[in-house]
Amino acid sequence: MRIGRWIRDGQKEDGFVEDAGVVPFPDGLLVADVLAAGPGGLADLLARAGDPVAPLDAVTLRAPLDPASVRDFVAFEEHVEGVSAGVEGRSHVADEWYEAPTFYFTNPHTIAGPGETITPPETHRLDFELEVAAVIGGSGTNLTADEGHAAIFGYTIMNDWSARDLQAREMKVRLGPCKGKDFAMTLGPWIVTADELAPFEDDEGFLAVRAEVFVGGERYGEDLVSNMGWPFAELVAYASRASRVVPGDVLGSGTVGNGGCLGELWGRGSDLPPLAEGDEVRMVVEGIGELVGSVGAPVAAPPLPRARVRPRARRR
Repeated sequence: MRIGRWIRDGQKEDGFVEDAGVVPFPDGLLVADVLAAGPGGLADLLARAGDPVAPLDAVTLRAPLDPASVRDFVAFEEHVEGVSAGVEGRSHVADEWYEAPTFYFTNPHTIAGPGETITPPETHRLDFELEVAAVIGGSGTNLTADEGHAAIFGYTIMNDWSARDLQAREMKVRLGPCKGKDFAMTLGPWIVTADELAPFEDDEGFLAVRAEVFVGGERYGEDLVSNMGWPFAELVAYASRASRVVPGDVLGSGTVGNGGCLGELWGRGSDLPPLAEGDEVRMVVEGIGELVGSVGAPVAAPPLPRARVRPRARRR
């Protein structure tokens, strides 16, 4: 099944997304309510929902949820190899990468939906990142991989927009990324329930779906999501270590390899230009759908002064 959110006749609605059209949830339920209840009651909910109220092309899709939190992993070795070549001057994957699936938290308040135009900061190195994200429908702490798998409600496509020049400065402070990332993240077009993608899982639990990204109609990258270093179930388990995952959490796979972002392509010697105002980025993931986002005009922020060098006095 596919669930999502849309605008119809000026009104926001949540519900099922079918080939025949959109079907609002009964009883005024929201996607957040359905995620909290888990996938077990979806069939009954659909039976009570009735017929489609409008064809898909007659509504405007919104981001499929307001995430409780967003963790974004870096789970593709090939991506790390390519980006490190551009940053460090050589292709290098740190030994620590193989030990555990590293992630960062990003901003759940700047989520964009399908077809939306994002507003970047002033940057000379704007980039996209092609990812698949797991959407959590369970909760728990210190989950096993099997429990992590059971906690996944479904999947959506993620574009983790990145200002590489800002990110590069931040990472030199050995903390981040922050302002190089938190201005926008596009999710959509809907959430596909985990059972729909179960046939694509291989014997080790990796999701063998094809992912592609196009800029201005030209394909820049393609990969299988099963090239991750860890399957999604293990990402969920790691996220829950001495912590907690809850319904509505979003866990990004990290950027796929083989051209999943410009940063990797630049590291491999490409002279493709950074994204610019008016560029359209289209991502297609087998079994999920298509997600389109466009680049708007950058917005200048009010200036801030440099750090003051303080006297380090210990008394007033």
